Amino acid sequence: MSIPTSVEIFDTTLRDGAQFEGISLSVEDKLRIAEQLDWLGVHWIEGGYPLSNPKDEEFFRRARTELHLTTSTLVAFGSTRRPLGRSDDDPTLRALVEAGTSTVCIVGKSSEFHVTEALRTTLEEGVAMVGESVQFLKAAGLRVFFDAEHFFDGYLQNPEFSLRVLEAAVTNGADTLVLCDTNGGSLPHQVQSLTSEVAAYFQSTQIGIHTQNDSGCAVANSVAAVLGGASQVQGTVNGYGERTGNANLMTVIPDLTLKMGITTLPPERMQRLTAVSRHVAELVNLPPHPADPYVGASAFAHKGGLHTSAVGRVGGASYEHIDPTDVGNRTRVLVSDLGGRAGMTMKAAEFGIELDDREAGALSEQLKQLEAEGFVFEAADASLELLMRASTGWKQEYFSVESYRVTAIHEEVPQTETEPLIQVTTEATVKLAIKGEPLASVGEGNGPVNALDAALRVALNPNYPALERIHLIDFKVRVLDSTADTGAVTRVLIDSTNGDDTWTTIGVSPNIIEASWMALIDAVVFGLLLAGS
Repeated sequence: MSIPTSVEIFDTTLRDGAQFEGISLSVEDKLRIAEQLDWLGVHWIEGGYPLSNPKDEEFFRRARTELHLTTSTLVAFGSTRRPLGRSDDDPTLRALVEAGTSTVCIVGKSSEFHVTEALRTTLEEGVAMVGESVQFLKAAGLRVFFDAEHFFDGYLQNPEFSLRVLEAAVTNGADTLVLCDTNGGSLPHQVQSLTSEVAAYFQSTQIGIHTQNDSGCAVANSVAAVLGGASQVQGTVNGYGERTGNANLMTVIPDLTLKMGITTLPPERMQRLTAVSRHVAELVNLPPHPADPYVGASAFAHKGGLHTSAVGRVGGASYEHIDPTDVGNRTRVLVSDLGGRAGMTMKAAEFGIELDDREAGALSEQLKQLEAEGFVFEAADASLELLMRASTGWKQEYFSVESYRVTAIHEEVPQTETEPLIQVTTEATVKLAIKGEPLASVGEGNGPVNALDAALRVALNPNYPALERIHLIDFKVRVLDSTADTGAVTRVLIDSTNGDDTWTTIGVSPNIIEASWMALIDAVVFGLLLAGS
């Protein structure tokens, strides 16, 4: 069977992806994700099962008037009729007809084991359920995709029955046969071989592939199926899905198009992959995985000295398998004790800072010493930029710090004779100078960082109104030497935002309050720098 020159992309993030642990999509979330998928240019967007729950029912209702797709087609998902039932009075099939979509996707058992054990019916009835359901939906004027559930496992057990199921779907008008590796246990050579056999048997019917990632092969299995003749790939954004997830379309798409020359998305939309990946991650409220191929923040990040030196001399081609801009990503240089002058110069250029050879060399040595003490600047670009600016002679003149003091007050307030209420309050006093004028301010908070932040703002806000928009959004502490017990060095990372930009700063010290103070000061200074104060 020849390899197809184009492959349709069928996205099931709104259904299969929503089954990933930790994801719970509102109707509004689903509408916004669908808009992103349409902007990306996928062919099909599976919206879910209209009768699954009130949210999906509402989604399809609102989609009719609120979802204005320009590239993609919305698909309603369901299953075949019930065993020993009738298609014309089956609630699932009726819901699919009433969903208002031109295309539906139904799942049916193609494994003998699942028909006899899960459905507890005969193989003949299992075949009839598929054929009659497809016939009913086609009679309603719908395009029908048939997901052959557990196909690969079922074919290995009883190939004759699995093919009978596919034949029932095709003879009754199914437009596409989708072979499903439902348990995710198949390997690429198996998928390619069986897909090739099916494609040769049903030469006039489109073959699709739906893989799960339980063996870590979902992407590879999808590519293998295309090599076997499949021209539709089902998957999800960022590989979200039940258990270990589905095939990650953010990897499958560029694998097929950039590596194999197979058309998937409209050509001008390939560069939207990274933006869509990260936007959807925000909508599902999960952090993007930095090591994801193509779209991850670390996908084109270089840390080793030899790597960064080569990238600086001859460009990304020296250590990058594609041009990052082809998928909307970018080359990044991670400055660390593994890097050298070339990497330092390239990283400074990212910040708009020019370093001469002497400055780059001195800064490289300084960073090696700081990282030996526990600093990790690849995770704290804002602190790194301030350090680089300082190496060129720049000095922040917003304020200078004379001292600070933090006091924690622990007291028991009687509530009952047996259960006193414990109250802990923290007070911070900060002495600093602004434009030569000494100031002292006091702040209270629910912890030392909160109290120090409050005290700083009391002093700084009247002089720097931009601080009103700057907020701390995350605080991370790591003990660097657990064998030192309470005397261990701690590393503090603080994430801050002004509503438009987000930045990370770092502090390291055996004293957790001092480490927090270092990160906090950098966070405030960098925020004021961004504001142009």
